[in-house]
Amino acid sequence: MLSSVSFIRPSSIRTRPLRHYTARNLVASIFSKTSTPASEAEECLKNIAKYNEYTNAFIDLTQPDHIRSLAAGATRRWESEAAKSAVDGAIMGYKMNFCTSELRTTCSSAMLENFKAPYTATAIELLEKAGVIMVGKINMDEFGMGSHNVHSHAGPAKNPFNIIGRSLNETKELEARSAGGSSGGSAAAVASNMCFAALGSDTGGSVRLPASYCGVVGFKPSYGRISRWGLVAYASSLDTVGTLTKTVDDAQTIYDIMAKEDPKDSTCLTERQRKAIADTIKPIDVTKFSDQELKTKPLLGVRVGIPQEFNVAELAPATKDLWRRGIQVLKNAGAVVIPVSLPNTKLAVGAYFTLGTAEASSNLQRYDGIRYGHQSDKNDEKDALYSHTRMEGFGKEVKRRILLGTYVLTSGSFDNFFLRAQKIRQMVRNDFDRVFSRRNAITGSCGNLTEDFENDSSATTRVHALLTPVAVSTAPKLKDVIGDQIDPVDAFLDDIFTIPASLAGIPSMSVPFGTCTKDGFPMGLQVMSQYGDEEMVFKVAKVIEEKSKGMCSEKQEE
Repeated sequence: MLSSVSFIRPSSIRTRPLRHYTARNLVASIFSKTSTPASEAEECLKNIAKYNEYTNAFIDLTQPDHIRSLAAGATRRWESEAAKSAVDGAIMGYKMNFCTSELRTTCSSAMLENFKAPYTATAIELLEKAGVIMVGKINMDEFGMGSHNVHSHAGPAKNPFNIIGRSLNETKELEARSAGGSSGGSAAAVASNMCFAALGSDTGGSVRLPASYCGVVGFKPSYGRISRWGLVAYASSLDTVGTLTKTVDDAQTIYDIMAKEDPKDSTCLTERQRKAIADTIKPIDVTKFSDQELKTKPLLGVRVGIPQEFNVAELAPATKDLWRRGIQVLKNAGAVVIPVSLPNTKLAVGAYFTLGTAEASSNLQRYDGIRYGHQSDKNDEKDALYSHTRMEGFGKEVKRRILLGTYVLTSGSFDNFFLRAQKIRQMVRNDFDRVFSRRNAITGSCGNLTEDFENDSSATTRVHALLTPVAVSTAPKLKDVIGDQIDPVDAFLDDIFTIPASLAGIPSMSVPFGTCTKDGFPMGLQVMSQYGDEEMVFKVAKVIEEKSKGMCSEKQEE
């Protein structure tokens, strides 16, 4: 038996409109013989039949009989005390840009509508070795380009938060809300218990924003922690494998399974680099506190920074209230809260979209309609196959970003835009290194601090983690973010709080923290820490999760 797996009794699980499907609950129910992986699989299939027509989360599904067969095998392993891991038999879904040899990998694009990869992504292979069962492939913004999952060849994904427990006829009367993007389908699938967890990809907030909108946990680890081999590239220097789960513990469990060296991915951290990070991140000295003090105040010795630049004019009153409540929760848990400054945050959005579109333009050149992917039937002009293929295969948002990226990389614009954006990216990284109390183990950077980093006079004003909002408001109405009349620049600004962590490559997590009294939709808080310090993110996020029972008292603006 897996003695290292902690669990709670089923009677202590909080009742919710939709029963939580978590690793903790799964293990507890298996030990108490109230459930099995086979019965959980049936529950997921039932929820897919009930909610997927509305949410449009899953595009392709594994054959139900195959899922039942794998779940039955996992049940036998648990019964014989030979489970592969704490998630053996758990049902997971994968974003449509992860290669799998069993199902299509379309990236929600007409360009790859019939593409089936000859191999499976490393992250998924590691999960399958741990006993995870793939239930299907999930909707997304085309090639990961979007903030609301509306730029999809399969149609938009919808937020399930207000339809749980309702009949399909009742949902027709409801006004659809955004599930976020580009991993909106993944967040919607987890929020409606169609799967235990889902993989997403995070380039500038594509996991964290949907998590906040749908009321689940969205985790983006440090760049390079998890192999990107088998993840179809959007912006290679920013793309990160992320997870959507119901709890922080589940995010940590899945992360531990996938965070391994992979020689097939040159951007994946080696074991030597991982050891260097572990040696750099020294534990916080808590010897001056008693065990009782640490039990009641688990964040004693932890310093949490509040970036002043994140208090932007667009922030809804309810979101500000949420942020204040989160700060108070951390103070009550023993943390020292310190105002900090990240002055280059205001430049992050422009730099991100300059770099992202440039890399997308380069990465998407391979889709020419000759080697694989969509091929146009139009051959009416000499050498026109390439242009026809890309006009038909790519959606409007993808074509817009390719054009922007191509312009950025032209000889006349390269220095003014691309190189300047790279310099801003380094400035953003330096901002984080300057406020964190731990040195960046990979770059060795500590901002403009002295070489004697640990004994610098400003050590007590530097922090272990940062707390910010995830989004300026709750999930917007779908009609307000879809259509040709929508200004694409407005959608870019939805990622204003998540982009800085992506530029710096640091770990970041969106944690649900209450719902808004005006519209009843969930809102999340974001926890960030120094590069490689995922443990600090988990530690702070668990405290927030434990106390996330309050409601937002202030009404949001229209």
